[in-house]
Amino acid sequence: MTESDIPRAPGLLPDAIHRAAKPGTVLLRLETTHSREGNLDGAWWPRSRDIGAELPGLIHVLTGHLGPITRVGLDATAWDGLPTRLVIDDQVVQIDSFPVGDDTVLITRGDQDHFSLLVVPPHTTPDTARAAMARAIRADNITHAEQILIHTGTHQAHPIPAEDPRAGEERHEPEE
Repeated sequence: MTESDIPRAPGLLPDAIHRAAKPGTVLLRLETTHSREGNLDGAWWPRSRDIGAELPGLIHVLTGHLGPITRVGLDATAWDGLPTRLVIDDQVVQIDSFPVGDDTVLITRGDQDHFSLLVVPPHTTPDTARAAMARAIRADNITHAEQILIHTGTHQAHPIPAEDPRAGEERHEPEE
């Protein structure tokens, strides 16, 4: 049994969190200390506002690092078509709508172990996203997600551009 296989007390991050996610699966950074003393536990940069397309990758990666994820709290106004639950990797994940703002996602592991992630808006440029994510994962961070986005020059009210700045590929928005 390796050190990363040893169960940790609730509220602490396991050693496996330090391993990189498979390239192309999800853009996620988590705090690198076990203590979780910062205001945020990490940052997530989704590619779109389509929660059905974005959330499975996030939950899959987080489950691999943290164990089973039971709930996700999101702001319904920030996402397209927010369901009440999704089945991800044969596990039901409850989706709760909270007025947390589109700059935060709340992840619940087990019964009461909560993780708060900064959500970097999909339209953000790579340099700005990296700066916001780096600031969010600092162990001594006491800045709220909204302020991190403001300080790094990201504004959450921008429309999603037709071209995704990360891939250089044209994006097609669904017609209404």
